[in-house]
Amino acid sequence: MTKAIVQHEHGGPEVMKWEDVTLGKPGKGEALVRHTAVGLNYIDVYFRTGLYPAPLPLTTGMEAAGVIEELGDNVTGFKAGDRVAYAGRPIGAYSEARVMPVDNLIVLPDTIDDKTAAAMMLQGMTTEYLLQRTFHVKQGDTILFHAAAGGVGLFACQWAKHIGATMIGTVGSEEKAALAKAHGCAHTILYREEDFQKRVMEITGGKGVPVVYDAIGQETFEKSLDCLSPRGLMVSFGNSSGPVKSFDLGILGAKGSLYVTRPSLMTYNATRPELEKSAGDLMKLVGSGAIKVNIGQTYPLSEARKAHEDLESRKTTGSTVFTV
Repeated sequence: MTKAIVQHEHGGPEVMKWEDVTLGKPGKGEALVRHTAVGLNYIDVYFRTGLYPAPLPLTTGMEAAGVIEELGDNVTGFKAGDRVAYAGRPIGAYSEARVMPVDNLIVLPDTIDDKTAAAMMLQGMTTEYLLQRTFHVKQGDTILFHAAAGGVGLFACQWAKHIGATMIGTVGSEEKAALAKAHGCAHTILYREEDFQKRVMEITGGKGVPVVYDAIGQETFEKSLDCLSPRGLMVSFGNSSGPVKSFDLGILGAKGSLYVTRPSLMTYNATRPELEKSAGDLMKLVGSGAIKVNIGQTYPLSEARKAHEDLESRKTTGSTVFTV
């Protein structure tokens, strides 16, 4: 039998159980993938708690690497034995194996090992679309990125430096500040001890930044608006502190004709060409050494509960990988 993390109700980490599951045969356009490593991302918490609706019983997880064991009908471009990785829907990566649509799979080059692939696909492609497509960060730009020592944050530190942009990052401790700086973050702000809006204005000489990237949500949203220069863009792509409540749109006009967006990887990589371009750009930078994938911690997949507890208590840094 194949084992997976299964939950029969929404709630805290304790709802996730290590259970036997039955796999079907791959159908048309599908592949059976035997996982070797699975990625942990904060979006997994949203599905576990029910913030993002999904039917029960539920196996969460959106990112993994593995080997194709069997192909269904009408599949081209893949073969049994291919090393592959994926990030995105359908959820269900917290399993030893699963059946996947091949349109979601990317064949891995020999230069990228399975753990690295499982740690980089979702967070790395998220960084790609945030910095290259949601707002096109250019050489000389100064940007604000919250949770700079987190999984996406460490990718962003390196990607911004590669572009030639100056990144200001908020972090929760001196240790996380050192980690972010080691990955290319130019300025770090200890948000628990400092007024990050005041520091951003000091760093930018009162100009503010053209874009703020925020996966924290409720705690940081409104003050982040005050960090933006006129016609700046607020990119809210997560809510680890809770969802942003409704607010008066007139505030955006009063604070400088600001823009707000709530993007998602699934929308930005909705087509096969978009997915291939995003993954290709990421793999090129990882392969060249411009971006180093920081795996801060690993857990056996059977210990997903512990990993979620550590993630939500902000004990993790960089990417987290489950071994299978």
